[in-house]
Amino acid sequence: MDSMDIVGKSKEDASLPKATMTKIIKEMLPPDVRVARDAQDLLIECCVEFINLVSSESNEVCNRAEKRTIAPEHVLKALEVLGFGGYIEEVYAAYEQHKLETMQDTLKGGGKWSNGAEMTEEEALAEQQRMFAEARARMHGGTVAPKQPDIEPNPES
Repeated sequence: MDSMDIVGKSKEDASLPKATMTKIIKEMLPPDVRVARDAQDLLIECCVEFINLVSSESNEVCNRAEKRTIAPEHVLKALEVLGFGGYIEEVYAAYEQHKLETMQDTLKGGGKWSNGAEMTEEEALAEQQRMFAEARARMHGGTVAPKQPDIEPNPES
């Protein structure tokens, strides 16, 4: 691979944190299995190539939809086009989990929902379950349960 393969960027600019990737690799394997350093490097390069492939296809999907910003649905469609359709439900669930964790982090930091109501941990869990059910329904072409009414602000806060 040429060092300028990725749209004008050097190979060093398109990389993943080696320490983090090594930790992930080790966590995925039994404790008694060792991975040679060159095998770790190869796995990291494969991950970078996979990200480039999905990014490129997501961009194509986005362009075909005549949009200017790649959205999560473009990434999911790209996975399907590239033959990774079996992972879409799991990827979407991870995305929903990420959104929920981001919302919870915002709430812990003193943030509020756009309607001004704070969300308790129980309410956040209920919202997460509703979002997962909605995602599963969308993935399987089913109907989506209506969103529950907005939560009233807690006067005790």
